[in-house]
Amino acid sequence: MKEVVKKKRGIQDYPRVLINFSPQIPPLKKIIDKTKINIRYALIPPFAFVHIYWDSKISELVYEVEEPYLNETEKKYKEEIVSAMENMINLGEVVEKDKEVIAKYIDRMFKILLIELGIELSYETYKKIYYYLYRDFTGFNEIEPLLKDYFVEDIECNGLNTPIYIVHRIYRNIKTNILFKDANKLANFVEKIAQRAGKYISYGNPILDGSLPDGSRVNATYTKDITSRGPTFTIRKFTKTPWTPTQLINFKTLSPEMMSYLWLLIEHKMNILITGGTSSGKTTLLNAIAFFIPPEARVVSIEDTRELNLPRENWLPSVARTSTVTGGVGEIDLFTLLKSSFRQNPDYVIVGEVRGKEASVLFQGMASGHSSLSTMHADSVDTLIKRLETRPIELSPTLMNVLDSVCIMTHATIKKQETRKLKEIVEIMNITSEGI
Repeated sequence: MKEVVKKKRGIQDYPRVLINFSPQIPPLKKIIDKTKINIRYALIPPFAFVHIYWDSKISELVYEVEEPYLNETEKKYKEEIVSAMENMINLGEVVEKDKEVIAKYIDRMFKILLIELGIELSYETYKKIYYYLYRDFTGFNEIEPLLKDYFVEDIECNGLNTPIYIVHRIYRNIKTNILFKDANKLANFVEKIAQRAGKYISYGNPILDGSLPDGSRVNATYTKDITSRGPTFTIRKFTKTPWTPTQLINFKTLSPEMMSYLWLLIEHKMNILITGGTSSGKTTLLNAIAFFIPPEARVVSIEDTRELNLPRENWLPSVARTSTVTGGVGEIDLFTLLKSSFRQNPDYVIVGEVRGKEASVLFQGMASGHSSLSTMHADSVDTLIKRLETRPIELSPTLMNVLDSVCIMTHATIKKQETRKLKEIVEIMNITSEGI
């Protein structure tokens, strides 16, 4: 009896495990010769690190996540604890509460279950299992270290039995050592993403577009019917604080003269459309030039997935809502939000991306004197005009004349390095049925 009491007291007396989810950002340098890359830095110290190196066997860079190793006995104990904790823990409270409160709660539950199940662990094993419990209950399981990496821009899972790829700010596309081998596990993970995004995904509604609590944009699929390798997901991370105009100039995304011209356009309430390909920096530029909007001006933004992050108080952000039932009942689309926004007395209207019938409302708003900014997928002004003139938008050339300026973002390779550049700023003088 004394031994049992002693064991219980030992587990209860274990100090709480400290996890650092905000490590210092390491100063990484660009290395032109990829075969020379061999770096390691902390993601979630003291438990998760990344090792980026050139793998000569496959002749490519590898992003290797290093986490605590669990032997078979430790894995068994972890599974027992997880199974028991899932039946006891309030996941809603765990996800939404303060991190310090969550850490104490999981620590207390973990110790209670160890004693109840009669499991004896060394403190080293206790720390490792605690890390996985905290990571999985509050975060995003295997990809949580990737989400904590400041340098990761995109996380791409192409399905079962294929490595997850990331887009690194410095080293661009890299293969990771993370992959899903179990279809049910991957499907459950996609469901978890949907829940955290406040969305619904199922066999009947197998495509997800949403935003995670940290502002990251997520797209996911659920069935093999539409993605033959099984469930997939793509997460686009955004910086918590948007890039400023000065930073974009320092990055040489655009010249000081270009930025000054955009400042004048914003100041005089001109209508601007930012175009470019996928991931060319359209939203980044839109966020940056929004700094030039006077702080007292009322801004109304409309998006289908939350991406804009404007550092201002007089801002009304609106996000489209999809229907959770068949028949589209309860759906609020961009078209509806945009019509409503013009009754909210905005000085500036910002639409995250124009792609359908909402374009006609946006241009009608421009014509009625509401200064508007938006983005659209097009790689040139000619392509933009054709998209606006043809289905599903079908604007008349006369209405398109209310557009004052078009900024064209593009991917560029300079000295063998991929960059994003503002290719040109085009002032719209006149659009006829023949074009510009």
